[in-house]
This record gives sequence, structure tokens and C-alpha cells, in this order.
Amino acid sequence: MGMAELLGQEDDFEVCAVAEDIVSARKAIFKYEPNLVIVDITLAGDNGLDLVKEISAGNKCIHVLVLSMHDESVWAERSIRAGAKGYIMKREASESVISVLRDIVDGKIHVSANMLALMLDKFHVKPDSAGAATVDLLTDRELEVFRLIGAGLATREVAGRMNLGIKTIGTYRDRIKQKLCIKTSAELSRRAVLWAERECL
Repeated sequence: MGMAELLGQEDDFEVCAVAEDIVSARKAIFKYEPNLVIVDITLAGDNGLDLVKEISAGNKCIHVLVLSMHDESVWAERSIRAGAKGYIMKREASESVISVLRDIVDGKIHVSANMLALMLDKFHVKPDSAGAATVDLLTDRELEVFRLIGAGLATREVAGRMNLGIKTIGTYRDRIKQKLCIKTSAELSRRAVLWAERECL
């Protein structure tokens, strides 16, 4: 609602709907056909990246900005790959958000200067110089499972949250352990919790 009020003060923006989950967002997009959608990574019971991918695949005319509290070093590049035109942290000043939205509507792509530097640095890293295994190796689904484990959810709870079977989540857990060189479930939980704490700083 804070974002809706902020945009309502601008002459060139009009808020047509606010949604808390993918289902209600999907209905609002179909009904109002907006030019711009602002998406959070964490929606009520959903992963915002799934909505970004859906919008991008279904309607190339809708501009998407991901606005989130989650660490941009983990989520910004994934958001752009999913189809978003920009990623901005919630702690940014409100004036920055409005400026970024105008840039996106004008066809520009936005990430912070720090994130742009990180993304460009990847072009200079040799494939054989990779260091310790990081969450960059995880797919979006695997990262979501890892994030929910870090939030303290058990396998059954993760399955319920993601609307997937318990066996499927077990497969994701095994893949995560393999990619991050983790041997036990206890170590997986510990690593996930430590990562979640670091991400929220």
C-alpha cells in the first residue's frame, strides 16, 4: 500500500490494482491490462519470479520491475533473466523508485551500479577459476527450496508452500546438496539458515 500511495502522488502513474499472490495478480493483469507491474520476490505463498516469468512469456508489452528486500547479488540477475526490466532494493529512496519506473517504461533496463559491476565481472572470470560452490549454481526452484529451508520449514512444509510433492522436494534437496558439496541434511539446514540470515542483513 505504501508503493500505491507513492505512485498515486505522481501525475504520470495510476495504480489499477494491488495483489498479494500470483492468482490474484493474474486476475488483475487480465482485467486491467497494465503497462507496468511491480513484483516482490516474496508473495503470499508464492515465488515472485514465477509471476515475472509468466508475465514475460504471456505479454511482451508489460514492463516488470522487481522491488524486494532480498539481496540483489542473489536475485537481481535471476530477475532480469526471468524477464524483469529492473531490480531495486526496498531500502532505496522513494525518489529512486519513481525514477527507475520511468526509465523502465522508456525501455531501459535497471540494476544498481554495484550489481552491474558484479554482472560485468562474470565476463572476466575464467571457467576453471571457480571458487567454492555458491548459490549461483542453483536453479530458481532449487534456490527457492534452499530459501524455505533457511526459513526453518520442514520438507513437508516446503512441499505445501510450493505446491509440489514431498518426493520432488527431496529430489531438489539432493541436487542442492550435490551442487553445494553438502553431505548431510543437518549441514544443508545449517548452511541454508546461515545464508538466509546473511541475505537479510
